Amino acid sequence: MNPSSPTSGVVVPQSLRWHGELAAAAGYVFLRTLSASLRLRWEDPEDHLSAIGQSPVIFALWHNRLILSLPSYRKYFLARHPHRRLVALISASKDGALLSRLMTHHGVESVRGSSSRRGGQALKELISLIRRGYDVAITPDGPRGPKYEVQDGVVMMAQLTGLPVVPMSAQIHSKKVLGSWDGFQVPLPFARCDIRMGKPVWVDRKGDDVVREAARRQIQERIMALTTD
Repeated sequence: MNPSSPTSGVVVPQSLRWHGELAAAAGYVFLRTLSASLRLRWEDPEDHLSAIGQSPVIFALWHNRLILSLPSYRKYFLARHPHRRLVALISASKDGALLSRLMTHHGVESVRGSSSRRGGQALKELISLIRRGYDVAITPDGPRGPKYEVQDGVVMMAQLTGLPVVPMSAQIHSKKVLGSWDGFQVPLPFARCDIRMGKPVWVDRKGDDVVREAARRQIQERIMALTTD
């Protein structure tokens, strides 16, 4: 029986073949080498990092700045809270399979799913990991966009879990911008990257559609306030 068929009731994320595994391993080496050369600078003038304390949070950053999520989490969050663990919500597509394996090489868990595929199953898996103390990383405008437009998924997750959404962004001063839908940004070696953290957003767990839409707009506005292209 096809595991993704309606009769099975289970959607299985796409997996990698041997060449995909090799690509993920090569990507890991490339990213570790590139990250070691970057000049990261932390910008959090109101010290929101201290305010979030020890409890898990949902980090929200634009899809086109995803490449900076791992070095910034390692350098700034794990340095102060080494017990923290991270899980990323990644698409169930073939591209998502490659990214998921890359995250595994970096010691980050991944849950595969999106609003269009395997969303309910992914949410259940995320909630299970959150209860075990994991932080969550999500690209609220991914995996297909529109660019810089927060979708409903991050709001629903915050409402169901009670966790705050922490807006994140970055300015990459020397970069290559790819021709993808999001204009994915790849820092050049030795680039200066300003990592920015905004004020967390809490979503009322009993809120209705009006409350959720207001939270969605607030998250979008706070990430955009940190974003310089």
